[in-house]
Amino acid sequence: MSVDGWNTVLVLGGIRSGKSEFAESLVGDAPVVRYVATSPEGDPQDTEWAARLAAHRARRPGSWTTEETASDPRRLADVLAAAEPNETLLVDDLGGWVAVLLDPAHQPADDTGTIAELAEAIRHCTARVVLVSPEVGLSLVPTTPVGRAFTDALGATNRAVADACDGVVLVIAGQPTWLKGATPRSAGAAAGAAARAETPRAAGANGAAVAPMPDLVDLSDVSNPTPPPPMPPTENGTAWSTPTMALPMVSTGLVIQPGMELPMPDEYAGPQAIERLATLDVPGAGLGVLTQLVGFAAATQGTPTPAAWTSVRVLLINGDHAGGASAGNRPGESARRAGQARAGRGALARLAAEAGAGLQVVDAPSAAAMEDEPALTGEQVESALRYGWQLAEQAAEAGVQLLVLAASGAGTEAAAAAVLAATAGAEPAAVLGRVVTDTGEIDDAAWMRRCAAVRDAMHRSRLSSRAAKDVLAELGGGDLAIATGVLLGATARRIPVMLDGPVGLAAGLVSRDLAGQARHWCLLADHGGDPAVKLAADVLGLTPLLDLRLGLGEGANALVALPMLRSVLALAAALPTHPSLAAGDEADEGVDEAEPEFAEPEPAGPGPTSTEPDEERVDPSGRAG
Repeated sequence: MSVDGWNTVLVLGGIRSGKSEFAESLVGDAPVVRYVATSPEGDPQDTEWAARLAAHRARRPGSWTTEETASDPRRLADVLAAAEPNETLLVDDLGGWVAVLLDPAHQPADDTGTIAELAEAIRHCTARVVLVSPEVGLSLVPTTPVGRAFTDALGATNRAVADACDGVVLVIAGQPTWLKGATPRSAGAAAGAAARAETPRAAGANGAAVAPMPDLVDLSDVSNPTPPPPMPPTENGTAWSTPTMALPMVSTGLVIQPGMELPMPDEYAGPQAIERLATLDVPGAGLGVLTQLVGFAAATQGTPTPAAWTSVRVLLINGDHAGGASAGNRPGESARRAGQARAGRGALARLAAEAGAGLQVVDAPSAAAMEDEPALTGEQVESALRYGWQLAEQAAEAGVQLLVLAASGAGTEAAAAAVLAATAGAEPAAVLGRVVTDTGEIDDAAWMRRCAAVRDAMHRSRLSSRAAKDVLAELGGGDLAIATGVLLGATARRIPVMLDGPVGLAAGLVSRDLAGQARHWCLLADHGGDPAVKLAADVLGLTPLLDLRLGLGEGANALVALPMLRSVLALAAALPTHPSLAAGDEADEGVDEAEPEFAEPEPAGPGPTSTEPDEERVDPSGRAG
């Protein structure tokens, strides 16, 4: 579950569709699984039914435990509410739960209220949960009152649970189709896990199972996930609407203005996740500085057991700056780099492929020479902000869990330095990095021309307002305006953004005046030795996770770090509690964990059902069996 990135998932499917096998594959990486069986007792004389149950039990690993809830349908909500964050639960299935709920032995009862209680328990459950349920709504309406009552109650249960879960998947003929929350990549990974579960592994020299070779990275997958639309027109009255209702709306559409109230990360989940790390069974001192990564992921995901990001999109913003800002840059070089990325070539594209991230190239309007005139007009700034917000909206609708901001335009370093000078009072010469030519030589003359351009721009705009939009118009340019819009839109849709380079950090500084919440959704992988990034990170309160000092272009450090960050999150989510801190008599008595867990032997004959097979049966008495 931690690998797939979902905390609660509902798996739907018809009779013999393979839904139970798929659900089991989703929790296959968990060290311990609690199997919650919901079905009532079957007929002891029904040998075929007993064989189905035996087949279900045979698929479960020996490390799994089983818990029955058939005696009281309301107990399922209590089990979910009491589950610990480090637990993994598999509930199979809700068809049996509904059958017990409608049993005359449990009536009269508030069926609607019980279903609502279950959905609420799922919504607030801190454990990882997979629930299986039959989808019977596609068949004919039953001809008996009992049958209609069952299908109606099951349909209401599926709707309520689907609304409460992070993800919903429909399995048809063994093929999973994600209906909510997942991306094609994560869905394919889960389907592959289900297929591998049925394939015998080769044995190593010591008899241990050998994992199959991972799939090779295909660079053809690194392309624009969805071609970005052209920049919206800049005429007054341009309308663009958004589902985010936290913003002031007028007849012209989206309004981006100072003082917007956007969401904040969960203030409780982050500290809870860090406290949980101290209880994990690790041989050393823990995760060190990467502890803050777990806290950040927990706060942005709203859970103390955050999952590794599986769907990541890199937004490469390409926009040039005219005049002295681009001194030392070869004409046409940024366009060539952007073309490489579109074709799946170059350093950034290869790093994105290795990290399993999508790469989307975004063209920004070119900025005028800031020492002579404003970089953009006011209308261009408004249009670019909306465009960036729209890119974040598109990513959210596609199920992206993490955005990475990158840039490839000429003169971006000087524009970022100008923004720092205007918003943080920085001295341009102190935050402008050295200019390195294509041959690796230091070009001091180009550096001085850049410093002069920033100095002259600051003097020209000395009487202008230092409000966010004015700074973007006078000094920032199209790439910085789009990046600012991305940060605001991602904040509104609760998507964390990994920054890496001067454009992203300068956009973070500008976004403070529009929505102070945006910086809390930003993560800095590395400062890369860039003085502008160091200062902006200090102003924004962002602590770099690493110190790689790569020089591969903005965004490269983040992609190099991404696999390691994913591994840390997956490890933190999967590790169990240290035995000395575990609750229960076994921990107090110092039971040796190396000894196999005692398992109660199966009864000789048919006994209580411990799962609900794919086919549900309702007899005229109303008892499902």
